[in-house]
Amino acid sequence: MGATSTFEAIEKENIDSLKFPSEEVLINAEQIKERKTDLERALALGNLERTKMRIFFEDDRSRKVVETTVWGVTDKRVILKQGLVIPINRVHSIKL
Repeated sequence: MGATSTFEAIEKENIDSLKFPSEEVLINAEQIKERKTDLERALALGNLERTKMRIFFEDDRSRKVVETTVWGVTDKRVILKQGLVIPINRVHSIKL
């Protein structure tokens, strides 16, 4: 992944209007494993301390970043406040 400057900031409320292709954005199994670990950490921090994380992801048009609390993680989705979701396969990384 390149510099974070290649990711456009977006408000959490606008995620609902995005379209997500089904393709995986990460290339190798190690990156996918690291993303899973980071998501579990983000979930714990979100639920215990209400810590906001920066989620770097990609929709059908461009790379975006949102700063928000992770409320849930399923096999396929990252769940945010107000029931908003980002497909896990479209997430590049999660940072504090």
